[in-house]
Amino acid sequence: MFGTPPPRRFPMLALALLAACAAGSSPDAASNGNDGIAVPDAAPARPSSYGSYLAGRLAISESDTRYAADSLLTALRLEPEEPEVLQRAFIATVLDGRPDAVRLARRLPDNPIAQLLIAGADAQAGRWERAEQRYRALPRQGVAQLLQPLLIAWAQQGRGQTDAALATLRPLLEPGRLAGLYALHAALIADVASRPREAERFIRLALSATDQPTVRLIQIAAGVLARAGREADAQRLLDDNLRTQDDLALVAGEEGRRRLLTTQPVSAAVEGIAEAQLALAAALRGQAAPEFSLLLTRLAIRLRPGFAPAMLLAADALAQEDQHAAALRLLDEVPEGDPLAPAAALRRAAVLERLGRAEDAAAALRRLAEVRPAAWQPLARLGDLERTRSRWAESVEAYDGAISRLTQVGAQDWPLFYARGIAQERAGRWPRAEADFRRALELSPEQPYVLNYLGYTWVEQGQNLAEARSMLERAVAARPTDGNIADSLGWALFKLNDMAGAVRWLERAVELEPRSSVINDHLGDAYFVAGRRHEAEFQWRRALSLGPEAGEGPRIEAKLRDGLPADAAPQPRN
Repeated sequence: MFGTPPPRRFPMLALALLAACAAGSSPDAASNGNDGIAVPDAAPARPSSYGSYLAGRLAISESDTRYAADSLLTALRLEPEEPEVLQRAFIATVLDGRPDAVRLARRLPDNPIAQLLIAGADAQAGRWERAEQRYRALPRQGVAQLLQPLLIAWAQQGRGQTDAALATLRPLLEPGRLAGLYALHAALIADVASRPREAERFIRLALSATDQPTVRLIQIAAGVLARAGREADAQRLLDDNLRTQDDLALVAGEEGRRRLLTTQPVSAAVEGIAEAQLALAAALRGQAAPEFSLLLTRLAIRLRPGFAPAMLLAADALAQEDQHAAALRLLDEVPEGDPLAPAAALRRAAVLERLGRAEDAAAALRRLAEVRPAAWQPLARLGDLERTRSRWAESVEAYDGAISRLTQVGAQDWPLFYARGIAQERAGRWPRAEADFRRALELSPEQPYVLNYLGYTWVEQGQNLAEARSMLERAVAARPTDGNIADSLGWALFKLNDMAGAVRWLERAVELEPRSSVINDHLGDAYFVAGRRHEAEFQWRRALSLGPEAGEGPRIEAKLRDGLPADAAPQPRN
């Protein structure tokens, strides 16, 4: 790791700041007649510095970068020579994208993040030799060790030394955890230097070293292959990944494809440095290092303003930390003409929904669906949004639109039919819902959630019980720790009057989902029919205590008073 720890891991500075706060008091202070007991001054020397420091530290711990930067800069103005306040203020200003960060970085010669920032400023000014020196001085351990060769190579490319840059990366292209990352940047360097054949060779290495290519890798690779005269391979690469990458599908319309294949993703060495920082930020975010990932994306955006891939990654990181307003501000800054603008719009709608602005989110999705008439994703997300609001008819309409935009239906599309089936069932359109569930199972026969939903509904309706049991047994085999699926199987066995099996599976379901009112109620019914009346009453009381759905409470109370009604008990098997 770099020498400066992530914000959440900074040591406290309480003793130093508390000492400053108490500067107005001493054993020799005037006692005012209080038997020699020292009385502090009415106003401690620097109370606001300590308060601002604590407020900033708390804001950082909650990923509120704007408030953290404001508070820590205030604390630094009051304590300009306090190293810990300086370190924290610097990190907060980087995380929040403040211009103050460069000024503070120059006061931190031993802070590697500060040196990365200053080296980036040198690169932007064309001071490539100084930038390279700073990159070489980074600690050769942890994250710095991984990033350093990429930065050095791009600094060399900035000086026009393409051969030296590629030589820096070649020893790192041997099979290994990050070989694909180094091969990608070797391809970008060759691409910037107008060496299409070398770029093609390196990008193929990058693709072969990656099990699940990111959208950014696919974007870059398609352009590199096209510029190397391999346009058919580039088109095939896009086609192979469209259905599994929503962002790519939104980008790769007819005009989007043309731009991907003709526009260099990196046209200068400074942009290459930003690309390197972005790539490592993405890798770190996947390894549960959100703070450091956000730092690197902010550094990348400083080097390359309007860099949409970094802005989307940073917005994702902020949203993950529940900083939705900050994420929204960043998404609003993505340039409208950028190929990733539709992906940013999709994320923006999700953030609006999390902020409780469902109507704004729905309007944003409808606008995106209008400007991207071939894209199904905005309407699918609109269907999801309307479903969460129990607007079943509107949800079905949105899913209808999404499904109508599919150029061909494949196994990966089962969630759309499953989601529409749920909305149809809740809207009281069971025949259509059943058809959707069956279609989802045709596309992906062993999906446990579809098997469970359809099987459980049949059980509730008293239909196709043998087939429902088979479906639910398959669902349980696929998700053995899912309490809701175990409940469905237990309830099917209850309906089939297999009380021993029903009790066994419903007890298992309660173990897995102990706070489900429905599951506890079901177990109470099974106990009652099995002759275990006291246990049944206990489960029904527990079901009542767990907040049953509207209308269920009186029904459970009636069972406690009168027992299970005869028409609710399964019929004896012949």
